Amino acid sequence: MPDDAPSPELARTAWSALEPIHIPVYFAPEARERYAAIGLDDRALAYFASRSAAMGAVDPGTVTAAFYSFSPALVGSAIPRAWSLAAPETVLRTRLDVADQVLRRVLGEDAAGSERMKEAAGLARTAAEAAAGLTPGRPLFAGHAGLEWPGEPHTVLWHAATLLREFRGDGHIATLVDARLAPLEALATHAATGAMKTSFLRRSRGWSEEEWAEGIRGAVGRGLVTADPEGALALTEAGRTLRADLETRTDVLSAGPYAAIGARGCERLAELTAPFAEAFRAEGLVPGSRSRT
Repeated sequence: MPDDAPSPELARTAWSALEPIHIPVYFAPEARERYAAIGLDDRALAYFASRSAAMGAVDPGTVTAAFYSFSPALVGSAIPRAWSLAAPETVLRTRLDVADQVLRRVLGEDAAGSERMKEAAGLARTAAEAAAGLTPGRPLFAGHAGLEWPGEPHTVLWHAATLLREFRGDGHIATLVDARLAPLEALATHAATGAMKTSFLRRSRGWSEEEWAEGIRGAVGRGLVTADPEGALALTEAGRTLRADLETRTDVLSAGPYAAIGARGCERLAELTAPFAEAFRAEGLVPGSRSRT
């Protein structure tokens, strides 16, 4: 193991560089087409099934717990129905096919097999395999960590990005639970940062207007946000302190795997993947994101 252990901030930089490589499997045209072909012709069906299939044909309560901020009603509209349409093994094969197709299309065939890709894949895999020794308390990550590695460099990079993303996400949820933030309160503070539109967060997570209003009241009552008559949210001083603490603690909880590649490896990984990430952003396949609230 390298002796130049990265700081949590540098580990976050490496994770941020990999995130755009993972998330297009949910938003790219290939995803909609391929999931529809196996019966998952609804966005909720495709999203919840493709992301949770690594845990097996789990029930809606398990998915709701693992995903944290999504409405139980939205999860219940997709799970377990998805498993009657496509078995988890079929979903996982399709998801890998989607990743293969999207990366080849957006990055190009030459980039998919390039020396840059091979080096990036090697670094990311080393970190991801180190994460696989740290599964306790990280159920969604553990499910993905139990899958076989793909064989080609571009899909290896994608799978490593997926593992490191879910590793961080499980850690972030642990910080939310420790802060005693209910899912809707967590979303309210996230919305108040301005990182994502409030309307997008509410609709994409499946909460009704009444449920959302109740969550806002909870966050306001705790002194974390303010809401004007039009519904615009802003963090209070206490809210800003809490959000900063959540992100810092998430960084600390997520840094362990990156020690396997060291500070120089983190810097190199971010450098290697920068053009890949930019290509996905140029395609409009990278919605704004933070840890996983």
